[in-house]
This record gives sequence, structure tokens and C-alpha cells, in this order.
Amino acid sequence: MLKIGVLGLGNIAQKAYLPVMARMQDQVDWVLCTRNVAKLKHLQQQFGFQHTAADLETLLAQKPAAIFIHTPTPTHAAYIEKCLRAGVHVYIDKPVSANATEVKRLYQLAAQKGLLLTAGFNRRFAPFNAKLRQHQPAQLVLVQKNRVATAQPVPFVIFDLMPHVIDTALFLLGQTPTQYHYRLLAQQGNLQQASVVMATPTATAYALLNMQAGANSETAEVQNPQGIVRVTDLATYSVQANGVTTQEQFPDWTPNLERRGFAPVIRDFIAAVNGTQANPVSPASSILTHEVCQNLLAYAQQNGLTD
Repeated sequence: MLKIGVLGLGNIAQKAYLPVMARMQDQVDWVLCTRNVAKLKHLQQQFGFQHTAADLETLLAQKPAAIFIHTPTPTHAAYIEKCLRAGVHVYIDKPVSANATEVKRLYQLAAQKGLLLTAGFNRRFAPFNAKLRQHQPAQLVLVQKNRVATAQPVPFVIFDLMPHVIDTALFLLGQTPTQYHYRLLAQQGNLQQASVVMATPTATAYALLNMQAGANSETAEVQNPQGIVRVTDLATYSVQANGVTTQEQFPDWTPNLERRGFAPVIRDFIAAVNGTQANPVSPASSILTHEVCQNLLAYAQQNGLTD
């Protein structure tokens, strides 16, 4: 049976990944890994996993085919490199790194080793976003994420929340932009609004983030002459065309992790490890998302918005 490690068992791993992985134990021999012994035992019992490891060295000694990394962003690069050099495929939470040059280097290393490096952009795999991507050719793309009133430093937000917005916009655009425009508002070093406009000769994509919106919401929209198609909070799919609006929602029993794309991306990564499909998040697309985030951060620094 395929053996896969899970390094880091914090909030994202517990909420978004372990519940899905627990249901796949007939397909994958999972090995949970953390230095926190109490947490390790608790999660092993909660989800019924059979195998554990106290640290990455012990995990690598068990010869896993792949490792999911769910550790803090500053640790990503070192862990990714160690796994790749050990001949292990890697799935990593976004961002791969908060340094786009480092991201490119790690993808080059993965290519040299003939290994997968897959960034966890789960929103590409949310079923309604995947369906929205089929509404082509896109002429106008709008992706926006809103928060009620959140005070977080500019660099953190740019590489924590903004990657999802930018990546989804690029995914829906379906083309590589040739022009970019950046704008960011901040107060006392905390990000308030950010926008990136990405244009091709035939289409424009807007990636928008509002940290002071008074409401939590997430929308993605594609427009072309056939109509306007919108996904709201990853849960509602609506189409406006010929004066008629139709709406689709998930059945009540659909798991939240299925709707949000976590279950599909986990399945696709495992399929790629098994060799039945390509990397579910292409290196070129991931690198581009990180480069756009890096450029947005550079804009903020050049305009004195990060202090």
C-alpha cells in the first residue's frame, strides 16, 4: 500500500486534511509526524491512524512515497528541500515560500529529481470553481475575498490570504497576463485593501482583497458574451444569461471539505504520486502566483506601506 507522511499537525491539518485522509486509509498508509507527543497520540486515536513518527528524520527513514507538509511558512523551504533530496514527492500548503526566487529554485530542484512539488491551492479544486473555469473564453474575471475587520501586517496577508485570490483569478483567466497593475492600502502597517489587475490582449482579471469589509465573503465571477457566471462562498453557482438567472447549490449532505476543494486536491495529488496524472497544480502556474504576490509586496515596500 502507498505510504504517505503528514508533517505538522496544526489547525489546517486537523480541520482540512486529516478528516479526508482518515477516510482513505484503505488506499494509503498514513504516517502522522509531529514532535508534540500528546498531540500525536490524541490525533492518532481520534482519527484511527496506525503509524506515527516523532520527527522528519524518523519519517523519512520509513521510506514514504510522498509527504504532506503543514508546518509554518518560514519552515517550508528547508523541509521541502530535505524531502526532495530524499527522493520524496511533496505536497505543501500555500505559499511554497514567501520568497518567489526560492519558490522557483525549489521547483527546479523537484524537476531535477523527477519529483512532484504540489502547492495546496485548494480553491482551484472546489467543484464550483472548477465548473466556473469551463466558462471560456473569459473576457472579464472578478475574484474577491472580504473580511469583517481584520488587522494583520501587510507582508503576512500578501502571502497568507492574497495567494488564494490571485491564484483563483489566474486559474479562471486561463491565460498568462502580459500586464499587471498593483494597488494596496494600509494603516499602521496593517493591510486594509489590496488589488491586482492582470490583463491579456483579450481579457482582464481583477484579484481583490478587503480586510475591512464588514462581512466575510468570497466571490469568483467570469463574464463573456454567453453570460455572467458567479460562485459565491464556494457554495452557490449562478448563471445570468438571456435575461434569466439560474442557481445551483450542493446537496445538504455534501461534505464541506469536498465543497472547498480539499478532498479533490488530496485525491489528485495521490493520483499524481501513483503516476496516473500530472501534477495537479502545474509548477509554472504556482510560480506565477508567487511572483505576482512578490511584486505586490515590492509595491507595498516601495510605497512605505509595510511599516
